[in-house]
Amino acid sequence: ILDVNVGVPGLDEVAVLPEIIRALQGVCELPLTIDTSNARAMEDSARIYNGRPLLNSVSGKQSVMDEVFPIAKKYGGMCIALLLDDEGIPKTVEKRMEIVDNILKEGARYGLTDKDFLFDPLAMTISSQHDGAVVVLETLRRLKDRGLHSTLGVSNISFGLPNRELINSSFYAMCLAAGLSAGIVNPSSALMQKAYKSSMALLGFDPD
Repeated sequence: ILDVNVGVPGLDEVAVLPEIIRALQGVCELPLTIDTSNARAMEDSARIYNGRPLLNSVSGKQSVMDEVFPIAKKYGGMCIALLLDDEGIPKTVEKRMEIVDNILKEGARYGLTDKDFLFDPLAMTISSQHDGAVVVLETLRRLKDRGLHSTLGVSNISFGLPNRELINSSFYAMCLAAGLSAGIVNPSSALMQKAYKSSMALLGFDPD
């Protein structure tokens, strides 16, 4: 999936994002993610997207849900759901799962089901939160146990550290084992590719 974001200072997202989506659809066969915090740019892009749009993102913030859920309902969209709310990013697994419940409850008011979400537990670098990886891994396990799908910016775990690629690839393998559905990773990294392919074999997803 190719994430499409045009959010740079001075650029009119409402005018540019739909045009970029339209142009990419003409030259790229990959599904696209509409990545913006501008509700109008998101809706205008979802309107002209060929297929089911993936909307990046919603969260447990009420104001954000009020903006994004009507768009998801109208255009049959799927939402990346960040596990944060008006109080910020929780430090505990329990609080993050409470946000999951709140997002699902609010989404149900718009006819959205658990299959309409990719939940992002939000990896925090272990250089500032020593148990950041442990919290993410347990959150991924709980999401999987409930039959929910997940996504994660894997490399966030190593901000501020040396040997980032090695840390990222190790963490990626652990996340896949914990149930990660869709990792946000650098596909050009040989270490990440090796971690992915070996994990698929070890977890029984590679028939060969």
